[in-house]
Amino acid sequence: MNIFDDFHARIVAILDRIADDGRLPELDYARFVVEPPKDAALGDLASNAAMVFAKEAKPHFASPRELAVEICFALAETENVASAEVAGPGFINIRLKPQIFADVLRAALNDPQNFGRVGKGRARALQGMVNVEYVSANPTGPMHVGHGRGAVFGDALASLLAFSGCEVTREYYINDAGAQVDVLARSAYLRYREALGEAITIPEGLYPGDYLKPVGAALAKAHGDALAGAPESEWLPIVRAAAIDAMMDLIRDDLAALNITHETFFSERALHAKKDGVSAIDAAIEWLRAKGLVYEGRLPPPKGQLPEDWEDREQTLFRSTQFGDDVDRALKKSDGSPTYFAADIAYHKDKIDRGFDTLVDVWGADHGGYVKRMTAAVAALSNTRATLDVKLCQLVKLMRAGEPVKMSKRAGDFVTLRDVVDEVGVDAVRFMMLYRKNDAPLDFDLAKVIEQSKDNPVFYVQYAHARGKSALRQALAAFPDLDLSTTSLAAADFALLADEGELALARIIAQYPRVIEAAAAAHEPHRVAFYLHELASVFHSHWNRGKDQPQLRFVKADERDLTIARVALVSSLIVVLGSGLRLLGVSAPDEMR
Repeated sequence: MNIFDDFHARIVAILDRIADDGRLPELDYARFVVEPPKDAALGDLASNAAMVFAKEAKPHFASPRELAVEICFALAETENVASAEVAGPGFINIRLKPQIFADVLRAALNDPQNFGRVGKGRARALQGMVNVEYVSANPTGPMHVGHGRGAVFGDALASLLAFSGCEVTREYYINDAGAQVDVLARSAYLRYREALGEAITIPEGLYPGDYLKPVGAALAKAHGDALAGAPESEWLPIVRAAAIDAMMDLIRDDLAALNITHETFFSERALHAKKDGVSAIDAAIEWLRAKGLVYEGRLPPPKGQLPEDWEDREQTLFRSTQFGDDVDRALKKSDGSPTYFAADIAYHKDKIDRGFDTLVDVWGADHGGYVKRMTAAVAALSNTRATLDVKLCQLVKLMRAGEPVKMSKRAGDFVTLRDVVDEVGVDAVRFMMLYRKNDAPLDFDLAKVIEQSKDNPVFYVQYAHARGKSALRQALAAFPDLDLSTTSLAAADFALLADEGELALARIIAQYPRVIEAAAAAHEPHRVAFYLHELASVFHSHWNRGKDQPQLRFVKADERDLTIARVALVSSLIVVLGSGLRLLGVSAPDEMR
């Protein structure tokens, strides 16, 4: 039950009637919103409809305020509206009758698993089949904290989209082609020789971490000293394959520690593999060429100081400027091999060929300059049918009590994600990674995220859930025969809830469906984390009022009906907190130690 959608539809119906009278043209109703007012004292809902359509309303309405007055007059005649008033130049503020919030609470209690879901098929109609590709870390070592942010973001977004009715695939792109995996293989080869008893030194440019020692030991066990004297051309493919497999096992274990899994793992090497002499990359380039989107030409020199490796030469180019990019992009290197961009084109063509309508790529912030060209490629490959939304995750600065955390001995040059999870727990990592917008830098303090205080957001939200559960236990102690099932509590007399703190709690619970829909549409799971923290704050504030005013406590041993109504309100809170935390991949504890 989404009261914001309901009132959006009511205003649309009013505008349609005005249009039928010939006083308004056809309008784009997606342009106006119904939302909570910035100041709760102004009402329960607010809309900018009259302001948005002020231009179209002329000459029949001289000002947006005139249109707002007519809308308010009509709204006041509809069900469950206490008042509808015009504010300022034409904003609409609506006060609702308490009955509508009682209906919301009953909806949450009667169907707790589905409360907040977007209308069946609606999100799917808007976004179609969705592919969320996230993490996609190079398989060259254990995951670091920066990878963890993208992993948590992508996983929560996929859950949010699935909850909203989309058909979602979670995908990991394995960057197992190119120079970095050859560096990995050479590093593992040194560990292989070390396992055979040779003293080694790790030269600069190779991976120094101890995590490759087990790879070297496994190679020594499998091959003995057979690889030790072989030329690189013989041992490199063997060691590379073994090292990549070992690193992917390590990465899967790191992800599992965060309760993250993927349905699809896609290998970059598969794009380079030849079938009948043609690779998937070759085929993608020729597909674009047949569309007139590939040509042989020269690029202008980059602005500013020229890089040392820049060449003024004829190249195979993609017409990315035709789709909004700043410059056309090279598809082949000077030696004739494909560029990374060409491989990415082939990969995204594969996604489109698999039927995905919406592609979400979760990248590190250092890839920001790559967004325009990839967006252009997806538009070209899909004839603008598919959309690409690239979500950039900013860096994570790891602290302990305000001081930077030292590097990990196991990884060699960074702190591993697994070390952080083992120290502070899955819940703290996941919630705090989502408690900032993905494109904002994040300071992650290992000491603060395990504090049991209101300054620790994850504790604050989980404590609200545990407090709610304790209220239910208190109610059962006072009334042992009380049926605490949600369907039974849905029959409570919510008209008994008269205190402003109780009504404020009901109002914010009613916002949950709107938050879910908006977060799914914008691909922003942090909105759910922000909302849960706000909900917890409203609940804790009301709970604390009960410490000083016993008449406000949720359990009144001498007032059964009032207790049932208040416990039903708390149970609705528990439904929403549990639902939101599940979407974020965070536990909802019944008790806090």
